[in-house]
Amino acid sequence: MGFFILLVAVLVLYLLFTLWKRGCAGGGQACYILDYECFKPSDDRVISTEFSGEIMWRNKNLGLNEYKFLLKAIINSGIGEQTYGPRNFLMGREETPTLPDTISEMDEFFNDSIGKLLARSGVSPQEIDVLVVNVSMLSTAPSLASRIINHYKMREDVKAFNLTGMGCSASLISVDVVRNIFKTTNNVFALVVTAESLSPNWYSGNDRSMILANCLFRSGGCAMLLTNKSPLKKKAMLKLKCLVRTHHGARDESYGCCMQKDDAHGRLGFYLGKDLPKAATRSLVDNLRDLAPKILPVRELLRFMVARAVRRLTLTSSKKGSGGGTAGGGGGKAVIDGIGTNLNLDEYDLEPARMTLHRFGNTSACSLWYELAYMEAKKRLKKGGRILMVSFGAGFKCNSCLWQVVRDLDFDLEDGNNTVWKDCIDNYPVKSHVNPYLKKYGWLSNEDPHTFKLPDHL
Repeated sequence: MGFFILLVAVLVLYLLFTLWKRGCAGGGQACYILDYECFKPSDDRVISTEFSGEIMWRNKNLGLNEYKFLLKAIINSGIGEQTYGPRNFLMGREETPTLPDTISEMDEFFNDSIGKLLARSGVSPQEIDVLVVNVSMLSTAPSLASRIINHYKMREDVKAFNLTGMGCSASLISVDVVRNIFKTTNNVFALVVTAESLSPNWYSGNDRSMILANCLFRSGGCAMLLTNKSPLKKKAMLKLKCLVRTHHGARDESYGCCMQKDDAHGRLGFYLGKDLPKAATRSLVDNLRDLAPKILPVRELLRFMVARAVRRLTLTSSKKGSGGGTAGGGGGKAVIDGIGTNLNLDEYDLEPARMTLHRFGNTSACSLWYELAYMEAKKRLKKGGRILMVSFGAGFKCNSCLWQVVRDLDFDLEDGNNTVWKDCIDNYPVKSHVNPYLKKYGWLSNEDPHTFKLPDHL
């Protein structure tokens, strides 16, 4: 009895401290998203099942076991038939990329999406005060931010930030950069540009922990226009309520589970280790522990704390089970499933993530915005609604933020933004996630390693 009285007292004190902390942390400038534009590459960059097979067969370092592994990974990935890749892949030069390949991949996105966003919003490039660009796997000189400034002829006093190496959680880091600038500077327009460069990052070896990345990542990008101008708040789409960043880079296990490195033969690739699921879970738990007091009502927070305490008491004498194995299709369907289980989300909640993965693949840091565009296209975003974004990245990082919908966002297929879903939204959600790979390449599973030979037509 005494223990429970003490527990209640601690909870009350904790809640009072949280409320006091919220009050002290108030103030500062608001952060609004006025508009955003997701990039849809041209149709000649579509990666179909047939072409995926062709590019896989071109890797002469793969054997039957690696082909079987890739077959299983692709089938379980949740990726569909209409994703996009860089042009050098489609031209058969994935192993010999050039600098113009990488630059042109970025220019296609910059020139299309930024131009559409600024034109639709009525904001000229010269009105942009802050530019934040994040492309993790490409660093050029001059920077990509400078390239955008030159193309759009922005002002000489624009504050430019170019982020690399931040992984799939980079877009929320970019938003955080803008948020902190907004706290000290009034009446600002900020442009956030998020994408990933695939052209120079194809892995040509046979290490299973590195060839998996070839199956999952696809081309994409998003440009966002943010502001703290009070007169524009009624025109805004979303208002940032809270943003929390968690970094486990000090843990060797977390730091090394997801990184760019050479394989045993000196071939550069992106390594996804067996400790990745454990690192992701741990970072998510720590992130939500910091986020919960900032976004949950006091009643829900109290329920959460009591349930957590009771669960700990129940499990005190129980033997802890071992962690699960490496999730199949890391960064794909299995990750969505894991988040859904841990956050107790139903299929309706998970639908935007699943359908975005099916239509566009894993587009790294910009995946969040394709999912947001899906919700808008399905007319889910109503005034007062709240959107929780959670992203993971190498390092290992977990970043999250909460947005509030400022006004009803009634997507217009003809005049609305985010035309990436315009031609296909009525076909979603898809009824089946079965990848055609199984039908086309399922014969691999029955092959004998000693007599295996690729058919002549491949």
